[in-house]
Amino acid sequence: MKSLPIKINAALFIILFGVVFYSCTIQENFEYQPSGVTGKLEVSALDYFQSQESFSMLHSAIDLTGLSEQYSSDQTRTFIAPTDRAFEEYLEANSYGSLEEVPIPILKNLLRYHIVEDKVLFTDPELFESNLPIGYSTESGQVMYLSHNTNFVGLINQGTSKQWEIATSNLEPTNGVIHIVNSIVYFSAASSNLDELDPSVKTDTIFPLADTYINGGAAATTNFGSTNLLKVKSVTGDGDYDRKAYLMFDLNELPTEGVITDLRFEIGVSFTHAKNLDMNLYQIPDTTWTEMGLNWNNATSPIDPPISTITTTKVSSFNFDLTDFYSSLDNRGKLSLMIDGQDKGDETNDFASKEHETLPAPMIIAIIATGNSVLDLETNTGITVESGGSVALDSEMLEVTGASANDIIYTVEEVAQHGWLISGATILKPGDRFTQNDINVMNLVYISNGEGSEDQLVLSARDRAGAKLDPFEVNVDIQ
Repeated sequence: MKSLPIKINAALFIILFGVVFYSCTIQENFEYQPSGVTGKLEVSALDYFQSQESFSMLHSAIDLTGLSEQYSSDQTRTFIAPTDRAFEEYLEANSYGSLEEVPIPILKNLLRYHIVEDKVLFTDPELFESNLPIGYSTESGQVMYLSHNTNFVGLINQGTSKQWEIATSNLEPTNGVIHIVNSIVYFSAASSNLDELDPSVKTDTIFPLADTYINGGAAATTNFGSTNLLKVKSVTGDGDYDRKAYLMFDLNELPTEGVITDLRFEIGVSFTHAKNLDMNLYQIPDTTWTEMGLNWNNATSPIDPPISTITTTKVSSFNFDLTDFYSSLDNRGKLSLMIDGQDKGDETNDFASKEHETLPAPMIIAIIATGNSVLDLETNTGITVESGGSVALDSEMLEVTGASANDIIYTVEEVAQHGWLISGATILKPGDRFTQNDINVMNLVYISNGEGSEDQLVLSARDRAGAKLDPFEVNVDIQ
């Protein structure tokens, strides 16, 4: 399958065959210019990966998943080849200790997305002359978009939520083409833009009445209310570097007209180690503390469990989803919050307080709608998948209508028992959300774990104007 759905602005270009790992050179015409070493490898893709130390983990993944035939057969394919560094980063980001800890069906689906069912050379005039990313089918059933930027570097999935640069292009094994990347790649639908939402949907923002942090150990009696940073660190054993941030908001400042369909807490990041650890947001029952009076010794402990949790990454702000928590509140007056890191994570995180000179103040952002819309479950045919295989969801399997695709938001109420629902590179958990647009562009994949003959997901849906669908089942037929 080929399509041209995403427009880009780029000069005409061409990328030479890579002759050294992680480098690309520019070719002046369509004919390869000899440089002593050509891009012709004279071996299959599998043989090449077996012979290169930089692909030891890719070779191991191929063995673990039983996909050797795809990499060695005479059928022409394009192989996106992640380096060992790419696999190491993937394992760390997903808390796996080794490739052997990754469930085989998940690892198999990952590799299948890296196999394009066509021969794609950047010397192809179609890529050379086009100003648009071109969509190609992969073995996973999802689309991969290939294009280039203005610096003549090949790109994967330009125009979606996540894109990657190709490090080395146009190596030619006997059974196709190899393009080398320094990351595990995946398809992720473009995020919706608040400016493109239904015009009846409004946003409102409130800021903290007070914010500070507390510090254990020798500073247990010290107040930090006048500082411009909110410091958070959960150390191994209470001590001088154990820190937690406290904030207080007045929810009465939110408008009373309309329906709040989304509520999130956003805080600017001055520094984070970004170890991919949990960052937890708790409710504090005490709303009488003061910014200039709070310290470690007089601070009130939080209510467990956390009301929202994110994973620390290198971003400019952390965003915590408060929607479900807000809906459960009986009293929507003052709200006291505490931010704490993963237990014994020893990760330093510095956030902007409301006194910070350059970073935005902490804020709670509400999306407010009229509540006058109606949603319909138009299609729910269920999912059919081979045992141990995977399938990308589309609108012929599941479709809710009544609003634009980006405004229809599904919530995972119950996860599958014999598989996983994956968005991008993330295994969805109860409470996670995705949109109808994610389904329409095949951003969601169900992967069977090889057990059972049937399965089910339980989902609910709502739109940004306040309409809701009660939880419903999506059946999975495992063959």
